Amino acid sequence: MSFHIETRKVQKTGGSSYIISLPKVWIDKHGVEKNDTLGILSQPDGNLLITPQIENEKGIKTKEIVVDDYKDENFLFRVLIGAYIMGFSRIVLKSSKKFEPLMRDTITNFTQIAIGPEIIEESNNFIMIKDLLNPKEMPFEKTIKRMYILVQDMHEDAIDALETGKSELAEEVIKRDDDVDRLHWLISRQSHIVLRDIILCQKMGITLEQASHYQQMSRFLERIGDHASKIAKNVLILLKQKIDDKLKDELKEVSKLSLDLLNKSLDAWLQKSISLANENIEEIKILISITEKISLNTNVNVQVSMAIGYIIESIRRTAEYSGDISEIIINNLV
Repeated sequence: MSFHIETRKVQKTGGSSYIISLPKVWIDKHGVEKNDTLGILSQPDGNLLITPQIENEKGIKTKEIVVDDYKDENFLFRVLIGAYIMGFSRIVLKSSKKFEPLMRDTITNFTQIAIGPEIIEESNNFIMIKDLLNPKEMPFEKTIKRMYILVQDMHEDAIDALETGKSELAEEVIKRDDDVDRLHWLISRQSHIVLRDIILCQKMGITLEQASHYQQMSRFLERIGDHASKIAKNVLILLKQKIDDKLKDELKEVSKLSLDLLNKSLDAWLQKSISLANENIEEIKILISITEKISLNTNVNVQVSMAIGYIIESIRRTAEYSGDISEIIINNLV
């Protein structure tokens, strides 16, 4: 289909009012009638947005899911998360028979993990979930800051567990990965909603480009959280063995450098500093060279050697993702 821009001449009426006519096809499509009120929004690029929708809610989007089609509870959970991220306000689940206990537990688990969805109606073979969260109540900046704090604490606690020998600390880190995931899903959901609703986008005080950048930052922070969890899982393996103190010190030192880079990316974002973001990217090379010099004791068994290797890899990836975030910051500021 070819793209065509209709043109209208600006006319002057009265002393100071300027008017243009609206395309009849558009009027008919949206059911606009005489004396109706239209919304007009000035865009940052100088364009004007004319909309028949004054309120930011353009009607509730409903996703219907037939549970019979999903024999695997993990598959159903992924579909629920997908519907949530794509911005559906209501999710209706139906079954030809009574819900299997595992499927009902999966649906309940979804509402407990995701931020906003609640079950508002249910029977043996019918469940309606509604999102009760107002997007304006969870600004992007606030969620990104929470993600930074969470992944930093997870990484620190995972390394502290290795130093102190506290396995319960490592186990707690693994559990907290769900908290990072739910914030990442929220950012993804918010991004999809504002991309469809320019009015909401402006009410939240962000541009479409910023929403896209927040989603990218969130994705990298979620991956950093994954690596903190991986560090904790491998620490649990190492705690069952005797590890050389020198190696522990080396891991602690390179972990600190990695977290410094993560924090510097946060500072660059908060301070809107291109130079700080660039410094962060350059310093990643130093960390990588240090990780390559960490030597493993050849006397350790294969399982221990692999666990140490995975920890070093996760520390390095955390630094590299911090660099990826810094690149996003530079792109946004430019």
